[in-house]
Amino acid sequence: MLICSPQLFAIFAFATCGGYSGGLRLSVDCVNKTESNLSIDIAFAYPFRLHQVTFEVPTCEGKERQKLALIGDSSSSAEFFVTVAVFAFLYSLAATVVYIFFQNKYRENNRGPLIDFIVTVVFSFLWLVGSSAWAKGLSDVKVATDPKEVLLLMSACKQPSNKCMAVHSPVMSSLNTSVVFGFLNFILWAGNIWFVFKETGWHTSGQRYLSDPMEKHSSSYNQGGYNQDSYGSSSGYSQQASLGPSSDEFGQQPAGPTSFTNQI
Repeated sequence: MLICSPQLFAIFAFATCGGYSGGLRLSVDCVNKTESNLSIDIAFAYPFRLHQVTFEVPTCEGKERQKLALIGDSSSSAEFFVTVAVFAFLYSLAATVVYIFFQNKYRENNRGPLIDFIVTVVFSFLWLVGSSAWAKGLSDVKVATDPKEVLLLMSACKQPSNKCMAVHSPVMSSLNTSVVFGFLNFILWAGNIWFVFKETGWHTSGQRYLSDPMEKHSSSYNQGGYNQDSYGSSSGYSQQASLGPSSDEFGQQPAGPTSFTNQI
């Protein structure tokens, strides 16, 4: 079970990305002021299908207008990132409820910790892939929505007599925050892998496998020492028993007559 709830991090990740909407404003000042447009607004938002964002600009050649579209499509990486964040939030929320209210069933037959361990590894990998892909996608979005790059698409801006400039650029701070939270989620989930693994039977069986040889080695050592002590004590006893009679033999004289006079 996750030691630190990642719900908050997941919410920040998909909220800062999925809830984004921004835009930029350009101005085209033609030689003929009646053909100018000093407020060209270009709005874009999640999921960043920029090639579908169209806008009209003056050509500075009469009343004719040019219809353009932004370049690029970062919807796949953005949607994948948000999907991972949403499912990670839902799973972590469900896992927290199970751990608090159904802890006995969670540990039953070791099935709950194993499932939790596998899912944690999968989400760690998804967070890494999703965050990396979205970081690349965000880089493409920044290039495609750069006012200087958009101005290059306008035919009127290719004429030196016309003045084209950016009124304001898009603000990408929330999108940068989403990438940061994406990698923070990866670090959080990857760090929880070890703590979830400790609750599985694999970790318990590994510790048992390491402890059994140590116990066998210590028991065999103790048994050998006991036999050696027993052998030593019995040997000593035998030596004392064998030495006892010999000392008596040398210390005592025979009980028979000592001289021929006494016999008479």
